[in-house]
Amino acid sequence: MPKIRVIRTTDSTAMADLAAVRQSLLLDHLILDEPPQTKTVRDIIADVRRRGDEAVSEITARVDHVTIPPDQVRVPVEQIARAQATTDPGLRAAIQKSIEAVRRFQTSILTPEPKPVQTQGLTLSLRVRPLRRVGVCVPGAAAPLLSSVVHSALPAQVAGVKEIAIIAPPRHNGDIHPTILAVCGELGITEVYRMGGAQAIAALALGTQRVPRVDKIVGPGGMYVQLAKRYLYGLVDIDMFAATTEVLVIADRTARPAFVAADMLAQAEHNPGSAILLTDDESLVEKVITELDRQLAALTTGP
Repeated sequence: MPKIRVIRTTDSTAMADLAAVRQSLLLDHLILDEPPQTKTVRDIIADVRRRGDEAVSEITARVDHVTIPPDQVRVPVEQIARAQATTDPGLRAAIQKSIEAVRRFQTSILTPEPKPVQTQGLTLSLRVRPLRRVGVCVPGAAAPLLSSVVHSALPAQVAGVKEIAIIAPPRHNGDIHPTILAVCGELGITEVYRMGGAQAIAALALGTQRVPRVDKIVGPGGMYVQLAKRYLYGLVDIDMFAATTEVLVIADRTARPAFVAADMLAQAEHNPGSAILLTDDESLVEKVITELDRQLAALTTGP
């Protein structure tokens, strides 16, 4: 049973309660003191800088409990193609539909190159050019976060980035989840590495004998990944220093409770305190709570 708090705007304490929730959510994202992982992450970065692939392999063995020799860190193209071909047809169709939707949207918001301006005998212009290489971090060895691949790699493709490198932590058998590989196959991405965590971020940012350095690193990850991105920023560009995901659903009486609950649980899996429903229909609240209980009982992972 998830912890649910209902705040009614008709209550005399509503504004104070909302302010307390807002402050709590903001403070959750602040790093007021150095996190306990700081020294470990800095040591990992220094080790990868000094020893390259050997350091990545040893740290992966220590953290992920699986041994991947440096010459096997990159996933063979044949394995990506096999994962793509053997994916359930229904799932593969859903992946393709998602890719098409995101591609259309990203194309529509692509920054156009403005026309040159003539002034005082001068021609002033702004040239928009894609980065050469981008690294995409895909977290989760157990649950395949397909959307991380689609929403991180596709904008780079639409922008014209020619080389995209995917990193994902290996599972207990040493392989990346086949569904993640299938998404890479659908996107035409063939550079995929079986590594995650701070050591993978360091490898992308610094470059190793087998992992060419990138210009920018994007994608979500846990505290070790975020701290590595934070400390390496400047040497490599990053998307942001991200905390756990959160969602605010605004719904009225026409909303479908099952859909509202599904949207909330999708984010509550990462942080139970960051799924909020805002509605003017109290009956919807009760229906959504019922749906949360029903759907949560069927989830293999959850808050």
